[in-house]
Amino acid sequence: MAQTSSDSDLPALPLVGGRRSSYRERVADALRAALIAGELRPGEVYSAPSLAARFGVSATPVREAMLDLAKEGLVDAVPNKGFRVTAVSDRQLDEYTHIRALVEIPTVVALARTADRVSLEALRPAAREIVTAAVAGDLIAYVESDTRFHLGLLALAGNAHLVEVVADLRGRSRLYGLTALVEAGRLLASAEEHLELLDALLERDEKAVHAIMTRHLGHVRNLWAEGPEHD
Repeated sequence: MAQTSSDSDLPALPLVGGRRSSYRERVADALRAALIAGELRPGEVYSAPSLAARFGVSATPVREAMLDLAKEGLVDAVPNKGFRVTAVSDRQLDEYTHIRALVEIPTVVALARTADRVSLEALRPAAREIVTAAVAGDLIAYVESDTRFHLGLLALAGNAHLVEVVADLRGRSRLYGLTALVEAGRLLASAEEHLELLDALLERDEKAVHAIMTRHLGHVRNLWAEGPEHD
């Protein structure tokens, strides 16, 4: 039976800055990152007021953000209680990762030929933020920075719909294994792959880019997603 989480059980969700200005979108981004990282657990019911307390804002933008996530199938509204986090099956994770590999690997490899150096270097701060988050063990910041890096990279291909599709797939994924990686001191190695990928792109080394992307997406399914919550 689902349980309603108390304030002490809730993760400290940061306000994420960047491309959007409204509280609703910023809260939705942070909640989505918390879902992906497994900080908000499947089957748990979270109330809007409790989540709002973590943002230091009223419950209204939080409730609206959760309704947006409900439309994406990430949570279900529970009358008079809040929102229940939906579970993701192993089969679904396999399908999401398979589609991402088909789309992302050839797209990123092509960027080794087409992306200009200035645009690639502009992604380095995000890559460094991923490393910083890994060192701190901040999973929500890790996912948020990781999302910004990868979607920013894909955007260089000039196909907005492709970015939209991958953003949706990423939002539906779950990376329950991140916590175990932090505890084992192994998340940093995965984080540093982003800098490795960026360097390979700048060196125009398509073979290395393909190898890094294949390894990186393999982590998403085989290592990062390991956890007891799968159905």
